Amino acid sequence: MEARDHELKKELAATLQARGELGAEYESVLIESFLEKVEQRLDTTLDRRVRRQLAEQQMTNARGARPAQPETFGERHALGIVSLILAVPLSAIGVVNAGMGGLVVAWLGIVGVNAFQAARGGGTAPRPAPPGTR
Repeated sequence: MEARDHELKKELAATLQARGELGAEYESVLIESFLEKVEQRLDTTLDRRVRRQLAEQQMTNARGARPAQPETFGERHALGIVSLILAVPLSAIGVVNAGMGGLVVAWLGIVGVNAFQAARGGGTAPRPAPPGTR
């Protein structure tokens, strides 16, 4: 990568030298040319990374292992979020219909469901294997 950085530095130096020789009227053309070279380098690097990642994925799939699929924040905490949203109307219904005892029962239910889910081991069911895997 350092050799490529050196090439890019040489290109930048050549562009700056050409700008000095040609003057400011060619500045936009020179900058565009340099930026095209930078873009080509970025495209090449990105293509290489994508190919490497696809090859790693294919190797993982060929070995029969399921690729790791991280859960998002919402997937892990969905029940807790829904519980907090529903806590307000459940609390109000409990208080209106049964007073303080209704409030306690509503919150015991909310806490109980969340505690059971946490003890069970998380927020979601296992994901199905992606197509093309075992």
